[in-house]
Amino acid sequence: MKKAQITKKLMSIGMAAAIGLVAAGCGSFGTSTTGTGEQAGTGAKEYKIGICNYVDDASLNQIVDNIQSELSAIAEKEGVTFNIKYDNCNADANVLNQIVANFQADNVDLMIGVATPVAMAMQGATNGKDTPVVFSAVSDPISTGLVASMDAPGANVTGTSDMLNTEAIMNMILAADPDISKVGLLYDAGQDASTTAIKDAREFLEAHNIEVVEQTGTNVEEVTLAANALVSAGVEAIFTPTDNTIMTAELSIYEIFREAGIPHYCGADSFALNGAFLGFGVNYADLGKETADMAADILLNAKDPGSVAVKTFDNGIVTLNEEMMEALGMDMESAEKAFGAYASSIQTIKTAESFE
Repeated sequence: MKKAQITKKLMSIGMAAAIGLVAAGCGSFGTSTTGTGEQAGTGAKEYKIGICNYVDDASLNQIVDNIQSELSAIAEKEGVTFNIKYDNCNADANVLNQIVANFQADNVDLMIGVATPVAMAMQGATNGKDTPVVFSAVSDPISTGLVASMDAPGANVTGTSDMLNTEAIMNMILAADPDISKVGLLYDAGQDASTTAIKDAREFLEAHNIEVVEQTGTNVEEVTLAANALVSAGVEAIFTPTDNTIMTAELSIYEIFREAGIPHYCGADSFALNGAFLGFGVNYADLGKETADMAADILLNAKDPGSVAVKTFDNGIVTLNEEMMEALGMDMESAEKAFGAYASSIQTIKTAESFE
């Protein structure tokens, strides 16, 4: 990926965050998309949608950006108005609960929750009520209790999942270093998105007689201590699933791993943007668009969310950090040889700090 492309991506992320700040400062809905070019209240059928993001990161902001742009396109096509309020709880449970309560006070027609904690808060607040909830980027909607099954979610909740193919990442670690003997698992034990992936990774590594060292953290300071502990333990590679706590801390820890020569394999491209060696997972732009399509279908066609199957996506995008590749002595030829069997495409990216 060229520098201009990355710069454009960062600008898009910044725009999404700016929209969130404007919306958060409003007492009522501040973003409207209409199919007629008119303001809300001029005759077009109007629907109120509350969107809440869990935290600012490249992947989640990309989802929000594409939800909003897709809803705008649908509004234009269908001649309706989606009156949207966007907010971000910044991983604060108290703020999250207040945002959801505000959506309820505004009598929204539908809520969209980006990431597992937001979806669970919305589910709890709307339990036994008619307000549809569409989630996005929930890694394991069944184990968290959000849905009864992927095909028939039940109740008032459905959405899109970024469920991770953990085995593929484990195989990439082995492909890059067939003689590897010790792997670190770095995650936040309180993140539901990490539970299944960490369990799967542990079982895979133990089955291959590879020693597992686990470290956890709930904030940047704790994650930094955990990263140093993994280095001291002599791990040869580190795995983190789609864990928002570790992603947020990545800019503070990637240099620790770079200096130690340890590759960090992660469950989303945002990790690579923040300095990790490799991010692997779904296309978050597509995930955002599909989330918007599901929300619009429920509103415009009176669909029962409990009967709308959860949408999953093929994992297959490998994002490599150019600076970390160089530090590890890897080039594109060796990367394609090691990882080509597990991804339909390989792209490179620079650390976000490189553009500051």
